[in-house]
Amino acid sequence: MLPEFEDWFARRTWQSPRWDAGSLISAKGGRRVSVVLPALDEQDTVGAVVGAVLPFTRGPSPLVDELVVLDSGSTDATRRVAAEAGARVVTREQSLPGIEPRPGKGEVLWRSLAATTGDVLVFLDSDLVDVDGGFVTSLLGPLLTAPGVELVKGFYRRPLRLESAELDTGGGRVTELLARPVITALCPRLAGIVQPLGGEYAATRDLLESVPFAAGYGVELGLLIDAERTRGLDALAQVNLGVRKHRHRSLLALGVMSRQILAAVLNRLSVPDSGEAIVQFTQLGGEWLPADHPVETRDRAPMREVLSRSGWPDR
Repeated sequence: MLPEFEDWFARRTWQSPRWDAGSLISAKGGRRVSVVLPALDEQDTVGAVVGAVLPFTRGPSPLVDELVVLDSGSTDATRRVAAEAGARVVTREQSLPGIEPRPGKGEVLWRSLAATTGDVLVFLDSDLVDVDGGFVTSLLGPLLTAPGVELVKGFYRRPLRLESAELDTGGGRVTELLARPVITALCPRLAGIVQPLGGEYAATRDLLESVPFAAGYGVELGLLIDAERTRGLDALAQVNLGVRKHRHRSLLALGVMSRQILAAVLNRLSVPDSGEAIVQFTQLGGEWLPADHPVETRDRAPMREVLSRSGWPDR
């Protein structure tokens, strides 16, 4: 364990956050807050997530100044449901017209910087079940009240939801089998982050626009590595969000996710990545058959550089 671990964990971890909207509105100090929900075919859950955030957008001095669902090419009713629930819906094509979109979560989070105006951004996944609006105040608390904090990660207990049952624990399989061992071996200063891959976090625009965005599901760990490297460990904080429930993916899908996460780490350590698709095997008629699953491994350049080169006006 690195010697600074215990000190950072004690100062930058909030186990029982108690911030409320009123106190945070006073702490905003003129800063604007944007909440972004990346979405891809989440018609069953996105409306409830929007509904949990919407109360913070109301009143003469709201805590949240804009609520945006950034759609990643949904083929179901996600966009309609989100709009009817009260969010502003932006497609990945609309956010940066003229730049060909790539698939994946990292892409829509990167594009959300061009579609929003907040000085502080809060990201919440759109597949959350039983979402608590307190996620918003808890994630904003350190950013608005603790000097020097620029990125706040949420952590939580993650029940494993199976087809017919819900186990009390068992979620976060990629975190325990890939992310945590990789962090320990290659990025040990981040070992105190409870949920490095979690999709609930908040950060300053200044930080987010200054760093590259990893492709796909590598985006969260990529942001952590870049934030610690460029701003220092003390710029990171984390808060306990209680319980997080969401849709769980198959083991094969988690393999593809892990491939993207590993590529993000390698890119940041200047280790060459083959760029090859991950090969997985399935059984058909008693035979094991290989199948290639291509993954996007290229980073997107820092948004500040992209907007500067493109000549787009400041937001």
